[in-house]
Amino acid sequence: MSVLVVGLSHRSAPVEVLERAAVSSDDVPKLLDEMLRCPHVSEAVLLSTCNRIEIYAVVDAFHGGLADVSSVLGRHSGLELGELTEHLFVHYASSAVQHLFSVAAGLDSMVVGESQILGQLRTAYATADEVGSVGRVLHELAQQALRVGKRVHASTGIDAAGASVVSEALADAAAGLGQDLSGTRAVIVGAGAMGALAAAHLRRAGAAEIIVLNRSAERAERLAEKTAEQGTPARAGLLEDLETELAQADLMVTCTGAIGTVVELAPVEAAMTGRAGRPLVVCDLGLPRDVDPAIAGVEGVTVVDLIALQRRLGGDAGVGRSVASARELVAEEAQSYLAAQRSAEVTPTVTALRRRASEVVDAELLRLTSRLPDLEDGVREEFGRTVRRVVDKLLHTPTVQVKRLAEGPDGDSYAAALRTLFELDPTKPAAVAGTAEQLTGADVARALEAPLEPPAQTLERGR
Repeated sequence: MSVLVVGLSHRSAPVEVLERAAVSSDDVPKLLDEMLRCPHVSEAVLLSTCNRIEIYAVVDAFHGGLADVSSVLGRHSGLELGELTEHLFVHYASSAVQHLFSVAAGLDSMVVGESQILGQLRTAYATADEVGSVGRVLHELAQQALRVGKRVHASTGIDAAGASVVSEALADAAAGLGQDLSGTRAVIVGAGAMGALAAAHLRRAGAAEIIVLNRSAERAERLAEKTAEQGTPARAGLLEDLETELAQADLMVTCTGAIGTVVELAPVEAAMTGRAGRPLVVCDLGLPRDVDPAIAGVEGVTVVDLIALQRRLGGDAGVGRSVASARELVAEEAQSYLAAQRSAEVTPTVTALRRRASEVVDAELLRLTSRLPDLEDGVREEFGRTVRRVVDKLLHTPTVQVKRLAEGPDGDSYAAALRTLFELDPTKPAAVAGTAEQLTGADVARALEAPLEPPAQTLERGR
């Protein structure tokens, strides 16, 4: 059983494709259940954020697992398999571990170094655990990924390399207004994690007032109360109040996570009629987009969305000392995790070998008793201890060595040799030899069309 990652992100797909594949929080349990019903999938976690949709699955075969997970994504998004695979990336086995650790560290984010991904990973794991789609493999991997992410942020200073998509969007908003955000009046549509982050950034920027609008009045009131307690005037309202609130606002941030348009054209047009040319900036951070695209054509309105951010931040290679240190730490942690996993996998073989040796010793001592029934008990006991010491010494070096060698990339071959030599397992262990650990785009399509053997090399095109 190996870990397979199949996903779409800002690195592999345009926002239009991400929108169609986006998974709302209400739909996550349904998709996890659908994946568990696939023949090759035994565990699954689904991570869905404003710029990525990724499925982490434990599969018993590379091609079978890839076909299962891709089919679920295709049915959900309504995309033809060919259209979907053009933008998919795939990581398998050790590459899957490396990728997850990089994601947790913020190295794969649109804004390199952002820390919100840790909370999103934690939520994705908690949802999968509640649904019952997490087993031992993904439990251990997810917990280690969260620890690695925390360690990277605490010890490398990568947070300084970038803040968040929210802060970058608000920087563009300030440019659109031609001033900093101090003294501005802001409307936040959506009271979830992204809405709370937007409120925190606006509060620190010196916003004069923050109005939180949400379908659930209770959640809007909680966020408004928390913001007001921290020193910025804030109040809550419902989405029906949007036109009235926008008439006096300088800025609107939307981040609801809803499927479908939340902010229609009409209330925005109506709000702009009495503003005497005063500009309005709309930051649409929803995936799918919350705002009707036609709003970008309203005079006096500037729209900052994920497409604009993707275009501006796409060339950011994130080069810097802290980022380089983070990458080194992630590589070190991934290598250590994989070595520990390989070592743990060889333990049953070592146990079986020692059990076989013990069985042989017991059988021979029993035979000795039948042949020499008059042998004194003390002599028989000493003879038994001597034989066991000899066997233990003979097995000590091979078992220590096989555990050490198992930590290497081809470690299981040594355990397989022991199983074969001592007939510890009559059936050969299932393996996918030479499987590509990382594929993207057209490579995924070819993999889905080639059920006999996976590609032999690691593919990185499209990165």
